[in-house]
Amino acid sequence: MDRRRVGIKDVAAEAGVSVTTVSHILNDVDFLRASEETRERVKDAAKRLGYGPNRMARGLRMQRSEMIGLLSEEIATTPHAGRIILGAQNAARRHGLTLVIINTERDDVAANATALIRQQVDGVLYATMFHREITPPTELDGIPTVVIDSTDRTGTHPAVAPNERGGARAAMQELLTHGHRRIGFMNNVDDVPATRERLAGYRESLQQAGIAIDEALVHAAPSESPGGYEAARALLGLADRPTALFCYNDRMAMGAYRAAAEMGLRIPQDVSIVGFDNQEIIAEGLFPALTTVALPHYEMGEWALERLVQLQGGSPADDHTADTEPVFLPCPIVRRESIATPPR
Repeated sequence: MDRRRVGIKDVAAEAGVSVTTVSHILNDVDFLRASEETRERVKDAAKRLGYGPNRMARGLRMQRSEMIGLLSEEIATTPHAGRIILGAQNAARRHGLTLVIINTERDDVAANATALIRQQVDGVLYATMFHREITPPTELDGIPTVVIDSTDRTGTHPAVAPNERGGARAAMQELLTHGHRRIGFMNNVDDVPATRERLAGYRESLQQAGIAIDEALVHAAPSESPGGYEAARALLGLADRPTALFCYNDRMAMGAYRAAAEMGLRIPQDVSIVGFDNQEIIAEGLFPALTTVALPHYEMGEWALERLVQLQGGSPADDHTADTEPVFLPCPIVRRESIATPPR
């Protein structure tokens, strides 16, 4: 049979049931009373004939478009975007939903939020370029929305972000387990949650290991390769230099590699280095390959889509639906070759 002309009547005839039964089964109508054998027969017949339900007609009946908007605040220009999008897209596919993506600059978020809503999306995922506290545009107040990689300071929308402090503790534990006790921290200069939380994780790890905090071992610089170079030169130039460096991100670690090479220090024999972010093009491209902490981009995209589905299907009395407290996902260590026991 020509698949382009297959209709619901053909499926009904093939399965030996009524057109209404086929419609209800393929559209997952809740009140349908049909045996499991009948359901399977109908679905098998539809699959054999290449028939799928008319999504537009189904959307009109359910008053849903079955489309989710992903408002991407510049993340499409970063190495992390693909993982967030992939996580959300795979979760959407499991629910039979389509992801519609609009990339926006920070100044145009409100206008692009309005553009998405005009496309009749059933909900919005608002993904920011980096972890910070935000005030989402009020245009999103009237539609189910979940914030990705930031927290909503108004408490209006659920949000998911990395556990920055936990990731810093994972990096420090890796160094401490290898025997390092004098560890330098190359921090970022920007006042964002990651700067504060990673520093807190560094300090907490030292305290729990019974190691006195030496503020001379903390150096803040811009979070790019030149800043990492500057911070590493300063820390490795100390009379009692650290045996290991914990870098705010992999780009700073790249600068630290350059500084160590210029100073005649081998990695990891003379100095161990751990990064943060797991930007694979950097971490795997450095020699030796960089041990680092992974940001949970895929997991955040997936979690946000699942949470959005909850928002659409729940009621105000449902605790899971009403809860807008941000969720912080783990940042695991990714072991490579840049850490060894400290030199004697």
